[in-house]
Amino acid sequence: MGVTPKEYYIANVKDERVDQSAIAWLLRPGQVKDRPETYPVDLQGGGLVAVKHFVAHNLPRNNALRPVIISIKKFRLTEKGAAAGGTGGYAELTLSFSIQQEDTLMHLVDYSGSANYTRNIGPPQDVEPTIRHLLVGGLIWFDAWMNKQAAINIKLAKTVSVIFTDYTEKPEGDTIYYTSRRPLTWDDFKGKTPQSRFAAEVYPTIGYDEHGKVEGAIVHLNIDIKVSLPKSACWVRDGNRTDYTLNHEQRHFDLAKIAAEHFKQRIKAEKLPVGNYDGYINVDYLDAFREMDSLQKQYDDETIHGTDHAAQVRWNERIDKELKLVARD
Repeated sequence: MGVTPKEYYIANVKDERVDQSAIAWLLRPGQVKDRPETYPVDLQGGGLVAVKHFVAHNLPRNNALRPVIISIKKFRLTEKGAAAGGTGGYAELTLSFSIQQEDTLMHLVDYSGSANYTRNIGPPQDVEPTIRHLLVGGLIWFDAWMNKQAAINIKLAKTVSVIFTDYTEKPEGDTIYYTSRRPLTWDDFKGKTPQSRFAAEVYPTIGYDEHGKVEGAIVHLNIDIKVSLPKSACWVRDGNRTDYTLNHEQRHFDLAKIAAEHFKQRIKAEKLPVGNYDGYINVDYLDAFREMDSLQKQYDDETIHGTDHAAQVRWNERIDKELKLVARD
């Protein structure tokens, strides 16, 4: 066959034909033209055994490469009519190729091939070249597909590499995106003052955008972290525009930044699987979001919404220390 796989090996072959009876249905010699009858002829050892043997004999196996599973969806050769001195037939083959990723079988691509043939009425071995030709064609086609797709197809990627960036927006609109160079000011408090016993309030949150591309069989993933706060939802009661109150609200924003940095740390600690990296990232994000909510509540409870000055000083020191720690990572 002349094919040496460079990107994969065939780990298994499965028979998933609806009809798993004989592969070939041939005409007997001396058939009556208007009432031809066929009889079943299978490959030696059965269709599945024969295909496994053919694959193993023709495709060298290197277990260090990607494990591919072949599923036989259709493999049938049928003779329907007699010709002068012989008979004609039609053969068709459909193979489905999947890759084993950890515990998941991921579909890659399907191949379908067919052939018309004529042969002399005689021994069933006459159809063997047609069957072999179909199998060889399917395997050569898949080998070429793998060689072309191995470096760029996300299903064939081997590892995930993550780069983090911090989202910014220029010019700034209603939303403020966190940066240490841009602290809150009272001009950011654009919301209407509700009926509330508090002096001021902000509503920070965290999110992310994700962009990925595959190069050299690596998923290069850029995660753009968003720590944000809408000006239109920030409010302050008249007579409370003091540096002390503004600091209390800034610390809410800082806590969201800390939770976002912990989100990064969680992802860095993961060995992200190629087949389901988004699932892991989503779980880490939800954990970070819950952490942010918990920190915000603890902060307000312990400082009594900033009215306990001693507790506020302790939280200022705690937050400053944590911001320095996450800035080093």
